Amino acid sequence: MNPTPLSNRATDGPEAPAWGAVISMALGVFGLVTAEFLPASLLTPIAADLGITEGAAGQAVTVTAVVGMVASLLITSVARNIDRRHLMMTFSAFLVVSNLMVAAAPGLAMLLIGRLLLGVALGGFWAMSTAIVIRLVPAASVPRALSMIFSGVSGATIVAAPVGSYLGDLAGWRFVFLLTALLGVASLIAQFLTLPKLAPTSNGSLKTLGVVLARPGIALGLVAATLVFGGHFAFFTYLRPYLEANIGAGIGMVSALLLGFGLANFIGTLAAGLLISRSLKLSLAALPLLMALMAALLVSTVPPLPVAAVLVALWGFLFGAVPVSWSTWLARTIPDEAESAGGLLVASIQFAIGMGAAVGGIIFDVSGATSVFGTSGLVLALAAIGIMVGVRSRPEPRLA
Repeated sequence: MNPTPLSNRATDGPEAPAWGAVISMALGVFGLVTAEFLPASLLTPIAADLGITEGAAGQAVTVTAVVGMVASLLITSVARNIDRRHLMMTFSAFLVVSNLMVAAAPGLAMLLIGRLLLGVALGGFWAMSTAIVIRLVPAASVPRALSMIFSGVSGATIVAAPVGSYLGDLAGWRFVFLLTALLGVASLIAQFLTLPKLAPTSNGSLKTLGVVLARPGIALGLVAATLVFGGHFAFFTYLRPYLEANIGAGIGMVSALLLGFGLANFIGTLAAGLLISRSLKLSLAALPLLMALMAALLVSTVPPLPVAAVLVALWGFLFGAVPVSWSTWLARTIPDEAESAGGLLVASIQFAIGMGAAVGGIIFDVSGATSVFGTSGLVLALAAIGIMVGVRSRPEPRLA
């Protein structure tokens, strides 16, 4: 099957954009990603309260990512006959239940079960979101709608880390997860009020995933994306312990540094379009290479607090452009199989998050955060080299 040019899809979307529905999707993404990132900012109090190591607590990230990976691959075939409106609302309901379970967890087992449920919601929601957004707005408005979805991710990055760590210190980490459950309630109500009926249009199956994966350059691109996201999340998951133990930052300063990371990440998301318009391949390769250089600086110098603050903010800025770059690459490369291709990319990212947190946790427990950051830098550098050598990107399409 030959990819359908974006310019030929102008009649695929509705005549009038359903911006309310797009906003409800962005709200769902905001709640899901906030919940996903919370353990990174609450790792220390969760571990202390449950009587486990910080490395073990970090596996709350791992289980969400692993289940999210599986869910993103299976959702198109499992839910092929389900109205997409009902599917998105179900995922928001899972978000609510997951956070309530985590907030009430007496030990590691219930914590991980709650995070497993979050993985189902996260993987399924993300895998379907791009394909659904394409059906909510005219073709010419798709880039704007997708940027709104990514703003939910950036907003979660801003809120989850600094606000999570601050409120966790003020009122306890369980209270933070209760608040996140309320985000799920809000997104569920918004989707109920705004999402139209969206009958399934794809006959996607595991075979379809294989067909998409077999297209030239797709497998290599997804491997490179996995390395980039894995390198980042090994860094991000254990950033708070590094700031506390190696830099000597207190909880107030940690919250401020994580806020700086989130704000810079939001700005990076906004700036991504300019970089991608100049050269998508340059964006794909330069971002992980620069992140690798910063990891090397953090490991080799153990910088003073002001320098560490700048490096953390710069990392956030660079990573803000990473998801936009890879989603753009996929949209240009496989526009005709949005659901299946989206599932493959989300699976790659979730696998990367899981491996980054899991391997990072093992390394952290053995030799500390600087070794985690060193490994992260090596993985990111390897990804940059692979992108420069083998990943291809198509020219920017012109909408009719």
